[in-house]
Amino acid sequence: MDISVKDQIEKIEVELFLEAIFRQYGFDYRNYAYESIRRRIWHSARETKATTISEYQGQVLYKPELMKILANNISITVTEMFRDPSFFESIRLNIVPRLKTQPIVRIWITGCSSGEEVYSLAILLHEEGLYERSRIYATDINEAVLQRAKKGTISILHMQQYTKNYLQAGGQREFSKYYKVDGEHVILEPFLKENITFAQHNLATDQSFNEFHVIICRNVLIYFNQHLKNRVFQLFYESLSEGGILGLGSQETIISSKVFSDLDYSNKIYIKD
Repeated sequence: MDISVKDQIEKIEVELFLEAIFRQYGFDYRNYAYESIRRRIWHSARETKATTISEYQGQVLYKPELMKILANNISITVTEMFRDPSFFESIRLNIVPRLKTQPIVRIWITGCSSGEEVYSLAILLHEEGLYERSRIYATDINEAVLQRAKKGTISILHMQQYTKNYLQAGGQREFSKYYKVDGEHVILEPFLKENITFAQHNLATDQSFNEFHVIICRNVLIYFNQHLKNRVFQLFYESLSEGGILGLGSQETIISSKVFSDLDYSNKIYIKD
């Protein structure tokens, strides 16, 4: 079969597959970037020995356990504490002074994965005297990683790198004060969880659920197509209070300069006009 014809058929298969799992399970990946979602579908399909996406579609529709595996493979779970330290340093310098003028601070972290960035922000706010009057809403489409995030446990193998990140981000204490070692893991101090709400939320289909002073969505939008990016930016705009702050990932940028202005462009931090 001609390669171009094969590619066309495969694209049709992908589109039908995404429509099918949306109708059957409610997971909406229809506006994810095509090449990215195709690779992730094939990664899961090969585990079942499927030779075509159409064959894999039949398996997934009749076996919900395969849908759980696929959802985990599609979800983006690469994260670390104080990832990109300059971003968190910029939060201290450029965002914290603004938040200190608010009686209650509401922050939404989308695509929170297993929670490392969420707890990083909790530590930062604690050191700046803001955590007690802050509420962090951490959301992700993947229920499995949310359950991991709620536990607040991290492999001890990562702590050397996380400590380095913390110090580069302007950390003010000994990082070890924020956790206790338990075998091969560390358990974060319970007070860090007190003002965090973990919940499932799908950026592709769900609506705004509060008004926020800060929204952080890092390294999620790069997996969406333009249509979905437009939807998400509109959602963020509607969810931010006047003068609210939006933080993106290092490879992402704002779509419309008409509604957001640069606060710290090098760290992809913007302010709602």
